[in-house]
Amino acid sequence: MLTAGEFYKSLFGTKTYKITLDAGCTCPNRDGKLGTGGCLFCGSRGSGEFTADKNLGISEQVQAAKKLVDQKFSRKYEKKYIAYFQNFTNTYGNLNELSKKWEEALCCDGVVGLALGTRPDCISDECLCVLSGILEKGYFVQLELGFQTVCEETAEFFHRGYKNEVYFDVVNRIHKANSKIHVVTHVMFGLPCPSSDDSGVLEIESEEQMMESVRAVVKAGSDGIKIMNLYILKGTPFEKLFREGKFRSLEYEEYLGLVRSALELLPPGMIVHRLSGDPPRADVVAPPWSTDKKHLVNDLKKLFE
Repeated sequence: MLTAGEFYKSLFGTKTYKITLDAGCTCPNRDGKLGTGGCLFCGSRGSGEFTADKNLGISEQVQAAKKLVDQKFSRKYEKKYIAYFQNFTNTYGNLNELSKKWEEALCCDGVVGLALGTRPDCISDECLCVLSGILEKGYFVQLELGFQTVCEETAEFFHRGYKNEVYFDVVNRIHKANSKIHVVTHVMFGLPCPSSDDSGVLEIESEEQMMESVRAVVKAGSDGIKIMNLYILKGTPFEKLFREGKFRSLEYEEYLGLVRSALELLPPGMIVHRLSGDPPRADVVAPPWSTDKKHLVNDLKKLFE
């Protein structure tokens, strides 16, 4: 297994950073096509809490994001960048308008690739054709699929909006359309679901259910995986349920144990893009350890090694 950083360096020969951009997209789970409230864990910015100001043009967002990278990391070595359109569903909308924004980002100095956060039910054959054209120009393309869990009952509870078969089908379609598209799947540990006794009580998924989600990602043929802990954000439906005592959050050692078990299930060729969430500190309700990024990252590195 390789980390995302190692994988990108093997492709581009130097340290490569994902810079988060906002294309102004929405989601079928928010605009009324499937629902209006989004997934119950989703914050107001659709997981893009650290993106550049969406009121800026794409090129301006790229420049602003690159400056942030330079402020955090040394300017003494060459850097390359992947334009990461993260907020909401970035293959949902007018494809012509979206592709113009992707191309604008790719034309910026140092940008070597494109990453799109999206849903498995929002990837058309026409979209895959456009992405194949970007690959033909020599750019890297990554599609990040929000899957979260293979447990249909859990997915229905948090309003995912599609069945597992949609995920398996789209991974297959992506690989058939162009095997060079790098597919990354998001899995989330600690999701609550209704108990099996119909009591109305919520229970977080069992370890076996969470590991089954990891096995499903491997079986689907995803090239990479993002494993994240559920963190409860202010203003989300999960905040209300959590404050009412309807479910608990994962303990720190419990999460480390789950990650350890998950890593043992991954094949040697799979790229590990993330092993924890990265929530905005001010908006986190629980668990408290999810905001101690340095401590968590250090412990997860030890597990990975």
